[in-house]
Amino acid sequence: MKTLPHTRSCFVCGESNPVGLKLRFETDGRIVQSRFIACPEHVGFKRYVHGGIIATLLDEIMVWVCVVRTGRFAFCGELNVRFTSPLKPGEEAILTGELDGNRRGKIFDAKAQLRDLSGKVFASATGKYVPMKESDLEGLPIDLVGDPKPLHNPASWRSNVV
Repeated sequence: MKTLPHTRSCFVCGESNPVGLKLRFETDGRIVQSRFIACPEHVGFKRYVHGGIIATLLDEIMVWVCVVRTGRFAFCGELNVRFTSPLKPGEEAILTGELDGNRRGKIFDAKAQLRDLSGKVFASATGKYVPMKESDLEGLPIDLVGDPKPLHNPASWRSNVV
């Protein structure tokens, strides 16, 4: 698995965002994954993690799958989340995501899952992602932490596919 770059400002992966989740992602060239342990501040109802936080995690990992598989960052156009079991703060969870389709570089279909270490699924999602325009990417290289070169050449990730 190779560690993906992250940003300084993003709510999910930003290292300098004071209220952010500071997640780190890794990939084998096909699947992107991360680990997440919710804090008490992520609670929504009755000591369970807020569904919006879970949806955000699933969305973020699907964006990184688009980057890894296509070399392009993308905006979420549609997000469908199925919540199957509540997640409590302090429980370790694993996020996984993969690309499900590429519609001629205009729409990327992705899927993701949040589960515990034994495989119990907390939530799963599918999404449709629209590639960002060059003008939307202005300033991104300054915000990225880590080597961005492999992001421009998805084939470079595939050398270590498991």
